[in-house]
Amino acid sequence: MNLLLNVLRESWHLLLDASVFILFGLLVGGLLHVFLKPSFVAAHLGQGRFLSVFKAALFGIPLPLCSCGVLPAAASLKRQGANNGATTAFLISTPESGVDSISISWALLDPVLTVARPVAAFVSAVVAGIAENLLHHQEESGWRQVVAREAAEVEPGDGAGLSFGARLLAGCRYAATELWGDLAGWFFAGLLLAGVIAALFPAELMGRYLGGGLPAMLIMLLVGIPMYICATASTPVAAALILKGVSPGAALVFLLVGPATNVASLSVLFGLLGRRATAVYLLSLALCAVGAGLLVDMLYAALGISAVAVVGEAAELVPAGLQMAAALLLLALSVVPLARLAGRFLTKTKKTDTGQEGAPTNGCKPVAAGRAPS
Repeated sequence: MNLLLNVLRESWHLLLDASVFILFGLLVGGLLHVFLKPSFVAAHLGQGRFLSVFKAALFGIPLPLCSCGVLPAAASLKRQGANNGATTAFLISTPESGVDSISISWALLDPVLTVARPVAAFVSAVVAGIAENLLHHQEESGWRQVVAREAAEVEPGDGAGLSFGARLLAGCRYAATELWGDLAGWFFAGLLLAGVIAALFPAELMGRYLGGGLPAMLIMLLVGIPMYICATASTPVAAALILKGVSPGAALVFLLVGPATNVASLSVLFGLLGRRATAVYLLSLALCAVGAGLLVDMLYAALGISAVAVVGEAAELVPAGLQMAAALLLLALSVVPLARLAGRFLTKTKKTDTGQEGAPTNGCKPVAAGRAPS
C-alpha cells in the first residue's frame, strides 16, 4: 500500500507541474486545427527533393499528433501529391514534437532539452526525407493537378465559414474533446510509469548503466523503437529518468524514437511507403537520435549544467493555486476519454474471452490512403 501511495504521490506532483503547460499546448493545437488547412499543407509538399522536405519537417513540428495519429494525415498528404521524402519528414517530425509536448517539456525538463527536442526532430526529419528523395527519385510532373483535384474533394474544416471568435471557440472545443481525447489515456499511462520510476528504481543503478555515452544511447534506442508512447506521455517519463541519473542525451534519444516508432505503426508505414523507405526511415531516425543524444550530453558538460538540478524549474514559477486549478480542470476533461478507453478495453477483453477477434492494439487504427484526417 505504501508503494502504491508513493507512485501516486510522485505522479500527482508531475501532474501539478505539467497541467498549466498542457492546457496551453492543447489550446494552441486546437487553434492550429481550425486555422491550418490540410490542402494548403499538401500543396507545398509535392515539388523538389529538398524544399518540400524542409517544409514538411517544419509543418510537422507544431502539430500535436502521435505516431499512430500521424499515419492517416501522412496517407492523405501522400494521396494529395506529397513525395516520399516529404511524407517521411512529416512522419518523423510530427510525432516527435508538437506544441503540447514543447510546452510540457518546458514545465518538466529544462530550457536546453526543450529547444534540443524540436531541433533534433527537425534535423532527423530532414535527413531522412532528403535521403529518401535522393535514393528514390519520383516524377514530379502533374503534381499540381493531383493536388488541385484532391484538394477540391476535401470537405471544409471545422473553422470554414466561421467568424474569428467562432473559430476560437471551435478550436477550444476541439482541444478539450477530440485532441485531449486522443492523448489523455497515453498521458496518464506515462504519468503512472514516471511515478513507478521515481518511486522504485534506484538512482545509483540508473546512473551506472544510463549515465551517458554510446552504450546508454543504444539501450534507450532499443527500448524506444518498439514502444508506443506519444510525445506528451514520454515527457514525464524522461523527467523521471533524468532525476534517477539517466543522462539528458539518453533521455533525448527516448524522447525522439519512442513517439516516432512502434511495431504497429511501422507495419502501416511499410505498406504506405514501401520496404526501402521504411528502412531509410528507421536508419536515419536511429543515427540522428543517437548523434543528438551525444551532442546534448557534450553541451551539458561544456556548459557545466547538471540536468538533475534544473529539471522542472519552469514549473516552480507557476503559483501553486494555478497549478491546482489547472490539474483539476485537466482531470475533469479526462473523465469522458478515460471512461471511453475503459469501455473499449472491457469490450475487447470480453471479445477475447469469447474467442472473437479483438480491436487493433497500441491505439492504432487501420489507415486508408484515400481518407483525409479528421
